Amino acid sequence: MAVFRPFRAVRPAKEYVSEVAALPYDVMSSTEAREMVKGHPWSFLHVDRGEVDLDPSVGIYDRRVYEKAAENLERMLAEGVNVRESSPVYYIYRQIMDGRAQAGLVGCASIDDYKNNVIKKHELTRADKEEDRIRHVDTLNANTGPIFLTFRDTIGLRSITGDWMKAHAPLYDFTSSDGIRHTVWVIDDDSVESEIQAKLGDVPSFYIADGHHRSASAVRVGEKRRAEHPDYDGTEEFNFFLSVLFPVEELRIFDYNRVVKDLNGMDPESFLKACEDSFEISELPVMRKDHEVFDEETLSVCRPVSKHTFSLYLDGKWYRLTAREGTFDEADPVGRLDVTILQENLLAPILQIGDPRTDTRISFIGGIRGLGELVRLVDGGAAAAFAMYPTTTDDLMDIADAGKIMPPKSTWFEPKLRSGLFIHYL
Repeated sequence: MAVFRPFRAVRPAKEYVSEVAALPYDVMSSTEAREMVKGHPWSFLHVDRGEVDLDPSVGIYDRRVYEKAAENLERMLAEGVNVRESSPVYYIYRQIMDGRAQAGLVGCASIDDYKNNVIKKHELTRADKEEDRIRHVDTLNANTGPIFLTFRDTIGLRSITGDWMKAHAPLYDFTSSDGIRHTVWVIDDDSVESEIQAKLGDVPSFYIADGHHRSASAVRVGEKRRAEHPDYDGTEEFNFFLSVLFPVEELRIFDYNRVVKDLNGMDPESFLKACEDSFEISELPVMRKDHEVFDEETLSVCRPVSKHTFSLYLDGKWYRLTAREGTFDEADPVGRLDVTILQENLLAPILQIGDPRTDTRISFIGGIRGLGELVRLVDGGAAAAFAMYPTTTDDLMDIADAGKIMPPKSTWFEPKLRSGLFIHYL
């Protein structure tokens, strides 16, 4: 059964928390990170992306990047920006976005649970990205970005955390520049901690929602520390990694849309004709006029209405594509995903985009950016855009339970967990 234990965190002092908290390192480029830290000397990007404090000529995987990150983290503690918790505790981390709340429990998961598949995965990892975070964790001797875990709440965790939030004042409460409200409570009652730990011990599985590279790298560093300390007994901090555990009932997955650079030599009419074998196609009542700018309310009618439907923006027009019978296997948890249906019936056979992981002719746009971003990209020179119906949390869990892997760019979770709020030293 699953292990999830409290820990003695290093975290921002209250007066610094809104300045420290930063988006995850992997949702922006190095250039964007350099812009984001301007005027923000305590942004956690100075730790998660140490290259922002080095000359741009220094490669992002240069050893100096990790050394600078460790130096910056040590300086935050030395100068009182960060403080160390006096004893191991759990935290509740609630985010509110557009009036919708999700509250997770912050603690540490077990690397053995990861290795034994009690913590289930649904994505492959890339060796270069994994190695980057291994070096980062190892050099800093800390997990600095939490893993986003989820589970089916059959134990009543939401009731426990809900009661705690009602009865106690928060440690942090701030709104980030993107309008998301972040509130944190400390659970510092031994009896409540013990109750939570015991109940979580009855949970058969956790699932990685987001953070496959961070979790894989944390486990690799833990294994490295075990080899360096052969007398370890399993209680050492390097046997655990920083996580936020959310009941699946509170999560929301956004669409993860596709944009293609060209139509593989076809004109729009020929391309639509080629799609008719696998999809029923109808034009939607929204057409771009010269110099017209679509707003999201106008574009709302263009969103896919259900699973196995897609919206296509092509040559100034929107179309609805509905997968025909026989184009997918509903019994296959991977085969019935819309991202699989689009890939196997359109992107690969018609556009010759065989491997979306490596093909430069396709790009992926998180649904948080809206359908207007798809219009902008196509009007700006791309050939076509596909708006997807969001993958569900049931899809994610079914695939993980089956031991299978999702296609790339299947899920986009919002809101993003902020880095820097909790640091777990090994």
